Amino acid sequence: MQIEFFKNIQSSKKVLIAGVGGGFDVASGMPLYRYLKDLEKEVVLANFSFTDLVATGSVMMSQGLYPISEESNDLPYFPEKLIVQWIKKESDETVNMYAFSNQLGVSSLRRAYLEIIEKHNIDTIIMVDGGTDSLMFGDESGVGTIIEDSCSLVATLALPVEQSFLVATAFGVERHHNLNHYSCLENIATLTKAGAFKGCFSVTKEMKEGRYFVDLVNYLNEKQPRSMSIVANSISSAIQGEFGDYHPTPKTKGSEQFINPFMGLYWFFDLDAVASRIKFAEEIKETESIREVIDVFKVYRATCKKREKRDLPL
Repeated sequence: MQIEFFKNIQSSKKVLIAGVGGGFDVASGMPLYRYLKDLEKEVVLANFSFTDLVATGSVMMSQGLYPISEESNDLPYFPEKLIVQWIKKESDETVNMYAFSNQLGVSSLRRAYLEIIEKHNIDTIIMVDGGTDSLMFGDESGVGTIIEDSCSLVATLALPVEQSFLVATAFGVERHHNLNHYSCLENIATLTKAGAFKGCFSVTKEMKEGRYFVDLVNYLNEKQPRSMSIVANSISSAIQGEFGDYHPTPKTKGSEQFINPFMGLYWFFDLDAVASRIKFAEEIKETESIREVIDVFKVYRATCKKREKRDLPL
């Protein structure tokens, strides 16, 4: 009864867990980090970052690629460094963490990924999305904040590794970002038909990995009280059994939240199968900057035939 992802991951030796869309996405992958480390896998972390990377004091390795360590400068917003600190504090482990500038385009981001793969002999990539807009193909009525996710997915399409996966979590958290969840489920069905769905499981508060994640989110909240992650806190709240119009961060005050058990689910997919279905993938693959990706996306959305907007019949 083990899902296919966990069967596949058994053969991996050196794994890169990377946040696909920026912000706290890499934090959503920390239950997987703890699980893989307990299996004695070597794990490297990375994130498409919204941090002011120039201000971190880290020396840029190549265009837009920064190593992050405990020695990096403290900043008001710096989830990557806080995760490094948390790992050291909890398990006395020193992790290799990298941050990608959010100004990179597909081609430049791909070069950065290749550098990490070569440096650490990575054989498996797990891209993590705190949310589900990474599962949008581009022609839906509402696509959420798809631009950064699409940039990362196309950049990692067909990289020279043995296995690559996308994991999406916090289903429903992007309803205020105009993401159509009917289309999201339709896309999952499409990927399932193609054999690209690798299974789904729940993180629970009783699991070692679940407790690890909840404690991490509490640590991030404590260290960055003005930049608490809506997504990470929604997942943590769902894991702990909160429901409905519950507000774990002040950011959501004034809006109606729907914290629910779906948010604790982790959905796994073949990464290449998802990336290859992005409707504007071919047009962005040679981009050097995120500005170029944005321009291509705007043209595509202005001219494409969008799917009918439908609500979930529940």
